Amino acid sequence: MSKAASPPPATFDLRDIAPWRAGNTGIDYVTTLDSDRPGPHVMVNALTHGNEISGPRAIGFLRDHDIRPTRGRLTLSFANVAAHARFDPAAPFASRYVDEDFNRVWDPAVLDGPRHSIELARARQLRPIVDDVDLLLDLHSTSLPVAPMLLAGTRAKGLDLARGIGFPAHVVIDAGHAAGRRLRDYAAFDDPASAKAAMLVECGQHFEPRAARVAIETTLRFLVHAGVIAAEVAAPHLTLEAAPQTVVRVTEAVTINSATFAFTRPLAGFEVIPQAGTPIARDGATEIRTPYDDCVMVMPGNDLRPGLTAVRLGRIVGAGDTTR
Repeated sequence: MSKAASPPPATFDLRDIAPWRAGNTGIDYVTTLDSDRPGPHVMVNALTHGNEISGPRAIGFLRDHDIRPTRGRLTLSFANVAAHARFDPAAPFASRYVDEDFNRVWDPAVLDGPRHSIELARARQLRPIVDDVDLLLDLHSTSLPVAPMLLAGTRAKGLDLARGIGFPAHVVIDAGHAAGRRLRDYAAFDDPASAKAAMLVECGQHFEPRAARVAIETTLRFLVHAGVIAAEVAAPHLTLEAAPQTVVRVTEAVTINSATFAFTRPLAGFEVIPQAGTPIARDGATEIRTPYDDCVMVMPGNDLRPGLTAVRLGRIVGAGDTTR
């Protein structure tokens, strides 16, 4: 059977995002801080999903400590505020989105198309800002407990950005989801001819206190790497070890086809299954087995509905075998 999400804690360390509502860009919950000096336009985005509460704590940390860009511009945004407004401690997994996943709509054909949803309307609002950004960090967390990770896409520039940030220790090279395109893969971010790049960080389980700390430290390291704040500004706030990074290249995603999909046993994130051909799930009449030795389980899911990704399968790779 599939592994259910861990029970949430009795209390939640929620950050009030109301002070950011007015912003200064003409878009609610989007604020741009300008150094008035030449430099890149960087963006830190939180609440791509409404119950990922570590992101607001990271942006709140910047405000609390008056951390502002000394070069270029820094845009701070809260994406799916409609879903976040519905957050209920009694059902904390229910406010991921309202109509559809905000992180599956970032295809120009979808954004320019006739469909309507709360998430699409918000993505269309944010699109002009996103189009102007040089480097983007998208702050996420996970339903199940799993080691923090950077999701770098499949382009060499994504891996370069992950190495430049240098934290957390796991880096995943992946193409996203069959259900739709993520913000980090949107337009120029996924174009090898463009210098623009984006990074998605999964900071840990949604409601564990350490996830907020990972979000804060990843954000600070991202801003230092981008050159918009000095290393000495971030240094006093970096308390977590930056261990050597391990890169996992996803070779395939297991997309759910039937309503009876189930894992054969609980899978842990970054678990390595030594032997090829080991059964890991059954999807209707189809048995799903590991395709090669030392197969890495990347982000096994707990929302096991048809069309969604159940787990991604990957290999640990060296410096010479990192992108597709």
